[in-house]
Amino acid sequence: MTTREKAIQIFKTAVAAVQPALLIPDHLFIENKMLHIFDQRFLVSELQHIYVIGAGKASAAMAKTVEEILGALVTAGIVVTKYGHALHLQKIICLEAAHPVPDMHGLEATAKTIQLLQFAGPNDIVICLISGGASSLWIDVPAGASLTDVQLTFQLLLNSGATIDEVNTIRKHLSVIKGGQLLQYAPQAKWFSFIIADVPGNDLSIIASGPTVAGDSTFYDVKIILEKYALAGQLPAPILQYINDGISGIVDEIPGEDDPVFKQVINRVIGNNSIALKAAVLSAGELGYSIASIDNNLNGDAAAAGRHITCYCKQYAGNFPACFLFGGETTVTVTGTGMGGRNQQMVLSALLEMDSGDAADFHHSLTFLSAGTDGTDGPTDAAGAIADEETLLMMREKKLDARKYLNDNDAYHFFEQTNGLIKTGATQTNVMDLVVVIIE
Repeated sequence: MTTREKAIQIFKTAVAAVQPALLIPDHLFIENKMLHIFDQRFLVSELQHIYVIGAGKASAAMAKTVEEILGALVTAGIVVTKYGHALHLQKIICLEAAHPVPDMHGLEATAKTIQLLQFAGPNDIVICLISGGASSLWIDVPAGASLTDVQLTFQLLLNSGATIDEVNTIRKHLSVIKGGQLLQYAPQAKWFSFIIADVPGNDLSIIASGPTVAGDSTFYDVKIILEKYALAGQLPAPILQYINDGISGIVDEIPGEDDPVFKQVINRVIGNNSIALKAAVLSAGELGYSIASIDNNLNGDAAAAGRHITCYCKQYAGNFPACFLFGGETTVTVTGTGMGGRNQQMVLSALLEMDSGDAADFHHSLTFLSAGTDGTDGPTDAAGAIADEETLLMMREKKLDARKYLNDNDAYHFFEQTNGLIKTGATQTNVMDLVVVIIE
């Protein structure tokens, strides 16, 4: 097995560890005629109705596992996932919509979800399945605005370089379902939210824009973020007006922790980046690597992160061969016209650092992989990319200007020519990104 193949295997092992089929049964099971949900127990014979809803890139696989556990106890359900991620389900309806920029199918799926929730009464249970991507898949339109306005706003946010915390703070204030507001459509039911985290720190209010979680941000916070990234002047007029109406009190703020509706819900993170990293550590160890570093706080600009990690790894003086593991999520400020994603951008930046002037002083081989655990990096069909000495050779043979590709945000087409794209297809999970660096 080549070093490149080992790096990919470590990544795939990590992704396998956060599959819903492994995560959910620890929190949802039937034993001795009792239904166990988190730390709650219900006598199966006394159950009324169980409704299952969900959104996100993992929601289809989560729903499939819930069906396998509950069987006929499921009354009805609807989940919405990204195009190409749907699975065949028995009773729960699985819909597809666009991500990361929402479309009409997402709008329709959200409306159907709200309609279903209105059947849930005081003795009923709502199982809510949330994973990354739900902010775009559960979508509604602010009063006075159009779907086109929302789409343009989402695209501006994606290109701005704003963090996921900042992006989702804005998203939840342009919605009547995000920021805990989804609960209002079945306020008397018992809610249980199963959450696969895709944000740093597992912040429940940020994951999927917190549809079942109390918010602590305001419309004024939205204004601050817009000013930070100089976005206010680019927003569609109806969106800006809605935000200004929120600041002036014409539009209500999202509900806070003191709202009684939150007494009806238990939110639980069942999967996250840390679980994936632990699996990566075990995999790397089994392959004979010393674990040189583990860090799950990867953030900031993708290109800067690629440079920093490569420089850091070059200074390693411990036992060889060694493996460095990082988890988290970076950002990209899109200024070019190319195609790529944050992981590809990071790896291309790392490659440039590998080829930098001090490369002659580095007497080891370095393999750098970065990929999204959801199988998608930006608006591409790749999960990420991998670079090594072979990549450097191909770059020189083909006379590719890596710096030009990086500046044009066109890492995809660079790695397409150097056999560096990692394509996994839909992984049915989403716990941010993983970076695997191997030095031999």
